[in-house]
Amino acid sequence: MYDRTTIFQNSNLEIFICCPGLGKLLQRELNFNLRATERQCEEISRYFSSLDTESLIAGLKFAYNRQIAKDKGYLMLGRKSKVKRETNMLTAGQAKWRLSNWKSMIKTYRDKGYSYPTISRIKKEIGKIALGRNSPSY
Repeated sequence: MYDRTTIFQNSNLEIFICCPGLGKLLQRELNFNLRATERQCEEISRYFSSLDTESLIAGLKFAYNRQIAKDKGYLMLGRKSKVKRETNMLTAGQAKWRLSNWKSMIKTYRDKGYSYPTISRIKKEIGKIALGRNSPSY
């Protein structure tokens, strides 16, 4: 682990990171201005003190890419929850009815704004329920 310390100053988080150089220890000072509560600053401090540098970079890269996708509107959030919402409480009889009336179900799902891949996932889950493989728990 590298030596890391954090200093809090008026909701600004200053992070000092020591990085190993070529045969000697190089120290670089990184200053971040964040608007954060004291609890959030403590949480950030805990992450920086307990995670290794590669994990920090990987996590920040993931969060950055996710934020870019969300801002540009092509991040599809909640697809799995939509499938669960539509299929969670179905009985086998209800699932069979939906499959036999699938064209009207597609129209209903499209009216709700679901994409075709989401509708396909819903159909797959309904098929499992109809066969009795994935019965809902009461």
